Amino acid sequence: MTELKNDCLLRALLRKPVNRTPVWLMRQAGRYLPEYRATRSRAGSFLSLCQTPELACEVTLQPLVRFFLDAAIIFSDILTVPDAMGLELSFSEREGPTFAKPVRSSSDIARLGIPDPEVDLRYVMDTIRLTRSELGGSVPLIGFAGSPWTLATYMIEGRSSKDFSRVKCLLYDQPEKMHKLLERITQAVTLYMNAQATAGSQVLMVFDTWGGILTPRNYREFSLNYMTQIITGLTRVVNDKKIPIILFTKGSGACLGDIAATDCDAIGIDWTVDLNYARSQVGSHVALQGNLDPAILAASPENIRKHVIQVLDDFGTGSGHVFNLGHGIRPWTDPEHVRILVDTVHELSSTYHNQDSTE
Repeated sequence: MTELKNDCLLRALLRKPVNRTPVWLMRQAGRYLPEYRATRSRAGSFLSLCQTPELACEVTLQPLVRFFLDAAIIFSDILTVPDAMGLELSFSEREGPTFAKPVRSSSDIARLGIPDPEVDLRYVMDTIRLTRSELGGSVPLIGFAGSPWTLATYMIEGRSSKDFSRVKCLLYDQPEKMHKLLERITQAVTLYMNAQATAGSQVLMVFDTWGGILTPRNYREFSLNYMTQIITGLTRVVNDKKIPIILFTKGSGACLGDIAATDCDAIGIDWTVDLNYARSQVGSHVALQGNLDPAILAASPENIRKHVIQVLDDFGTGSGHVFNLGHGIRPWTDPEHVRILVDTVHELSSTYHNQDSTE
């Protein structure tokens, strides 16, 4: 494999010295970019876009043409795994993702298949291989999956939910059944993420979008427990290179110490937690990623710069910080405002690393 020309992200995730703060953005390839919308139109549907490696690679690379980003993140969707487990995923503009065969009974759980990533999810692996080749070692490639808990919410509800009534009812009334489902998803996600690393992903991230809807006690039992199992089951070194693992739970402020104890390399932080507080809770055990509120990208250029500086100030000096949003870029975002964010990080973050020096 080609050696990386820009390894700033990997070094920061492993808490090694860097000369500036690396930056990438959740949903950096997406609807806010006109070139993405054009490719999406050519694909005919969102699922077709995800399942066509040439097009998925194309949209993965689009933001790197526009912005000075320190990583690419593979274009895919967290719901590819439950789809491959037999739930029959579809997307519509009105309803978003829906499953034709949601999980509602013990027999539904028993019928769930464990996908072979190189067969049932081959299109993701081919996208990773193609994208690694196209990147030519310019920046690292991030692979990802949804957390078992977050995937379970969609699998049980059958779609996005506002109150999560079905999934919470199962958790409280039949916790043993919930655990059986989560165990099965954990097995599938572990295989999937290991296959991504073998295919060429240089960083792996677990998105736990809905862990924050749980009480801290239930979060530890039904979400963090299974993410910990995934980390334990991951191959952490490929071709003599360590694969950093990022855990991101939206709304995780009450459990940062518990997340740091999972043996992950970095914790994604949303905008509801100050980075200086997060750093005080985890010390030097893990890196931190985040955490600008995506809504700030609707503000004036002057205020975007002001808040970018505030995030840098909140983390403070030294390595172990990856600049990112606290969640994904909103579809209405002006791409020029994203440029202001990225350029500001590159222009100003070196002052926070005066004591650092790259090896």
